Amino acid sequence: MLDVRRLRLLRELAHRGTIAAVADALAFTPSAVSQQLAVLEREAGVALLERNGRKVVLTPTGRDLVARAEEVLEILERASADLAGARRGLAGPLRIGTFPSAARTLVPSALTMLAREHPGLEPMIEEIDPAQVADALRGRELDVALEHDYDFAPSEPDEGLGSEPLMEERLYLAAPKGWKGEAEHDPIRRWRNAPWIVAPPDMLCHSMVVRACQVAGFAPRIRHHIDDFAVVLGFVAIGQGVAIVPRLGVVDTPPEVALTELPMKRRTWVSFRRGASGHPAVGAFVSALRAVVS
Repeated sequence: MLDVRRLRLLRELAHRGTIAAVADALAFTPSAVSQQLAVLEREAGVALLERNGRKVVLTPTGRDLVARAEEVLEILERASADLAGARRGLAGPLRIGTFPSAARTLVPSALTMLAREHPGLEPMIEEIDPAQVADALRGRELDVALEHDYDFAPSEPDEGLGSEPLMEERLYLAAPKGWKGEAEHDPIRRWRNAPWIVAPPDMLCHSMVVRACQVAGFAPRIRHHIDDFAVVLGFVAIGQGVAIVPRLGVVDTPPEVALTELPMKRRTWVSFRRGASGHPAVGAFVSALRAVVS
């Protein structure tokens, strides 16, 4: 009989790429992860990993087993959701991941509704970049999370996660009032010679801005890296550059900032481990979010 905990380690290795990354994410030592994977290979009776120096990759059989492991873990999530639904009332922690602009605008109202309707539930919020959500959900650091992607920067689906769409929003070009830009019809290319304010390089929003500018025919001259749209707009207001900001990020825009709507969108959805869509606490949070955005 294959051990589910070891199957989860193999699944994490497939997603994270290295034994060290798996160990760091799941609070094991690398040697412990290696030992458990070796035991799994003995249980399976076939080679699941190929070792080439310090690198470890999954064999075709190992990859097939990961696909089966996803199915097994989904069934276990469904069983856990069924048990939670059989209990009377919602209680206990619900670990929620969110990106900053949703934490500032959507999540507070959703939490207020949860507190009123399910006072025994204990929502725990963690701000997290959408690029890190999949690992956090699979590693059980989160139960549910808000994610987003952009035109020019789509996200890759994850087989271990389920999701429900929540909303779409327009993007805006934010520029200091009084700045003219170039005589261009394209609202992004108009600012090809301006300094730009973008998110840090490892974030999806950074990729979106760079690719949008490339499509407009130029590489942005980046002056500032800032991961907070309120701060970004403050910098725009004092003439430090231009930026692209989603609708949720332009709340309380300073009067010194001019906004131009762009033909681009950001899409937001709610993610959870596959099989957990029927968990009553996850469903309650999704329902509260839908009530907020409706």
